[in-house]
Amino acid sequence: MKTITVFGGSKPLAGSTAYQEALRLGSLLGSGGYAVQTGGYIGTMEAISRGAAEAGGHVIGVTCDEIESWRPVKPNRWVKEERRSPTLRDRLFVLIDNCDGAIALPGGIGTLAEIVLMWSQLQIKPEQSKPLIVVGPGWDDTIHGFLSQLGEYVPAADQIRITTVPDVESAFSALKKVLPL
Repeated sequence: MKTITVFGGSKPLAGSTAYQEALRLGSLLGSGGYAVQTGGYIGTMEAISRGAAEAGGHVIGVTCDEIESWRPVKPNRWVKEERRSPTLRDRLFVLIDNCDGAIALPGGIGTLAEIVLMWSQLQIKPEQSKPLIVVGPGWDDTIHGFLSQLGEYVPAADQIRITTVPDVESAFSALKKVLPL
């Protein structure tokens, strides 16, 4: 079974548009035969986990002692397999290293860090060739803005290691093309 890490913000609440989109992506991944891996907590992570679990998929939550000492939160109830890390840094590398591909939904500073760190790892380990797909106009503007202003610092081979798509259905379609089961 191929494992897809999904990055995204902790802010979306049940019933919000962002939560519903993440729930939809989790359902697509779970019913499509992919295992999902998230940070295991609230917001996007919860919605992805819930969608995948309700569709019969395997749900991995990568949790962290450091986060739980900073924020009173526990793994969401849809996590079937918990992978615990002592620090946020360790957690990031578990999410990146132990997947076959990644999709990033809207989020904040943490999600941006996850995207950029994974992109950097793909640059220095090109043999891994994992898909990195970012969803929505916010990431499209961010990535294309970065490349239009500073693209001369990013070789063409590395610019194409990240794919921007408008919505979760497009993300799932793009993933299936490059990482079929």
